[in-house]
Amino acid sequence: MPVFRSQRVVLPDGIRPACVHVADGKIATITGYQKGPGDYGEATIMPGVVDTHVHVNEPGRTEWEGFRTATESAAAGGITSIVDMPLNSVPVTTTLKAFETKREAARGQLYVDVGYWGGVVPGNVGELSKMVAAGVLGFKCFLIDSGIAEFGWVAEPELRPAMEELARAGAPLLVHAEVAGPMPAHVEGDPSKYATYLKSRPRASENEAVALAARLCAETQARTHIVHHSSSDALETLREFKHKAPLTAETCPHYLHFAAEEIPDGRTEFKCAPPIRERDNREALWRALEEGVLDMIASDHSPCAPNLKSGDFEKAWGGVSGLQLALPVAWTEARKRGFSESDLARWMCAAPARLAGLQNRKGSIAVGFDADFCIWRPERSFTVDPAKLHHRHKLTPYAGQEFFGVVDAAVLRGEIVRFDDPPRGRELLR
Repeated sequence: MPVFRSQRVVLPDGIRPACVHVADGKIATITGYQKGPGDYGEATIMPGVVDTHVHVNEPGRTEWEGFRTATESAAAGGITSIVDMPLNSVPVTTTLKAFETKREAARGQLYVDVGYWGGVVPGNVGELSKMVAAGVLGFKCFLIDSGIAEFGWVAEPELRPAMEELARAGAPLLVHAEVAGPMPAHVEGDPSKYATYLKSRPRASENEAVALAARLCAETQARTHIVHHSSSDALETLREFKHKAPLTAETCPHYLHFAAEEIPDGRTEFKCAPPIRERDNREALWRALEEGVLDMIASDHSPCAPNLKSGDFEKAWGGVSGLQLALPVAWTEARKRGFSESDLARWMCAAPARLAGLQNRKGSIAVGFDADFCIWRPERSFTVDPAKLHHRHKLTPYAGQEFFGVVDAAVLRGEIVRFDDPPRGRELLR
């Protein structure tokens, strides 16, 4: 029976010395610390990170990313489970047939466990229950142009029946919360300047979308989750509705680390939607995490081929590449503000597992759960060398920056993930 030992094991009731005993890939018992084989000393043993917002892009856009490189990157960053977004693959995961195509593409390539989100688009309400029955964990929708023609956006007349269907099925709806109304038709200014891009996606667009999603959540009682929350103005809406509706929300490492005032001109690797906003906005997001108004942190890893990241913010593809770095980026900022590894485990392990319906097997070091661990050293720092990233492309806004939190190993069902071994990841189906 393998045993994982450390002076710092992140358990549901706190951090303490412990031995975690593993049998058949599950946590069998947790006992007091004793020296012996499998001793990681002062390294922290935390639940494996669960990242519920990853654009793998396979099949169809594997020149952007793919299951092998994405899951290698995840494991290198201490992430043991990811959930794949229904776009930007071809086909998009909006029908049962497309879901089957996605599963076939993933076969034999997974270094960590992988679940799948489906998509809500105009006209596919009839596919939702079929996809739930086949194992999709939940569904993503856009309230604005997604940038991908085949993944259409939904307005309230299409959204309401979809939410009623998902409420019956007990499946969550993930909402990209921006609407077009408040966005200017044209923004004056140099398109190479980040300030010009920021003006093109005002907070009001996000605020109105969050208000719409929250109201429909309360009316339909469909589990509703706001992805990549950015606007601090909309936090009050979340605070209000969380008390009367099954509403949750996430933010991302790039919103918690960067500030709009610091983004250099022409550096479109920082472009994402909603955009990275100002310093005061960033600090409000941290307060919302502390208060529980924001429930979790997810990477929103959305890579593309580097030639699509021109120096023009208007034309460049939007998306931040940072899957492998999600844990250290979040931890570097969290430790500055006095948070602990337990806080990080709540935001990056337990809450995402709950969103994906995996809360009885992932996201916690507890008896009966999968023996998935992140073994890392919170006090050690490193400088990001893009060449050491496992992402298919190395372009990232984090290049050259120093972060705390060196990952020693990802452990999947009691075995360390090694890239010279065959992939051992499994599908996570509903």
